[in-house]
Amino acid sequence: MTDLFQPVRLGAIDLPNRVVMAPLTRSRTGSAGIPGPMNATYYAQRATAGLIIAEATQISQQGQGYAYTPGIVTEQQIAGWRQVTDAVHREGGRILLQLWHVGRISHPSLQPDGALPVAPSAIKPEGQAFTESGFAPFVTPRALETDEIPGIVEDYRRAARNAKEAGFDGVEIHGANGYLIDQFLRDGTNQRTDRYGGSIENRTRLLLEVTKAVTSVWGGERTGLRISPASPANDMRDSNPQALFDHAVAALAPFNLAYLHVVEGATGGSRDAGGFDFQALRRAFSGAYMANNGYDLPLAQAALAEGRADAIAFGRPFISNPDLVERLRTGAPLAQSQKETFYGGDEHGYTDYPALTRKAA
Repeated sequence: MTDLFQPVRLGAIDLPNRVVMAPLTRSRTGSAGIPGPMNATYYAQRATAGLIIAEATQISQQGQGYAYTPGIVTEQQIAGWRQVTDAVHREGGRILLQLWHVGRISHPSLQPDGALPVAPSAIKPEGQAFTESGFAPFVTPRALETDEIPGIVEDYRRAARNAKEAGFDGVEIHGANGYLIDQFLRDGTNQRTDRYGGSIENRTRLLLEVTKAVTSVWGGERTGLRISPASPANDMRDSNPQALFDHAVAALAPFNLAYLHVVEGATGGSRDAGGFDFQALRRAFSGAYMANNGYDLPLAQAALAEGRADAIAFGRPFISNPDLVERLRTGAPLAQSQKETFYGGDEHGYTDYPALTRKAA
């Protein structure tokens, strides 16, 4: 019977266990978005995960939506990430980079020359942006012109190349949580009338173009995709999410992706998916299925034993449990994290959570 601590192969990537560290935004790379030694320590501490998916990383300044998040654009950012990947590899780990464009979930203070954030359509999201001056209300974004979209696709391709230069083992395309790709997919945010809007086929176009660009660098066997079909995160909705995501996943078949990373329910919240059939996606996808959202050990073991997933991504438990795999394996209690240190700050609440200590025999 399959369990959490058995090895698994995702595309070309061999994992010693099926515990995946989900990407976690921590806003700890400074204004220039350059990872440093503190970030390298943080990820190396968690290298016993079967796989680390590093935090969402903007593919361009236009793609940034939160203060102090990392980029994969400049030579300095690439070199900073190389410190991280080297540290993880020294500890025997495997690490992917999540490629990110936030679209409308941004603020002019984070954009080049104070410009408006971009989106498929000029629809203002509810909520606030995390800026260097604190929280500020979202603004109405600017709708992208059709002839601008190929440039964004090229930004993904360039970021994928930069991730390879930085020493990652592969990449994950961020198509979830109400960011740019998700905004194009869903009709609550996409009201375009060109070839990127209207029908499900048209709304899926950007996802497929980005996937083609990224896999041209990495191949499908080292590329994953994250989606959140039932999540309302960042003010998202769709009139028929099952039909939309069934089509999108089926359309990905030619790329032979390593895995599909699915947020089952509301991102970081309820697992209630309103009747969405995630197993339909699993059946339609030829690669591995990675489940995410509110999993604990019993839920994870049940999903694996029943064949509903091939790997399980854990998010917040990894914040306060750098040795989460060992704690799950031995039944040790999990340390509780300090929510006030989730975003921004220094080593406190980041690299100072202790691992289990073994008593001498």
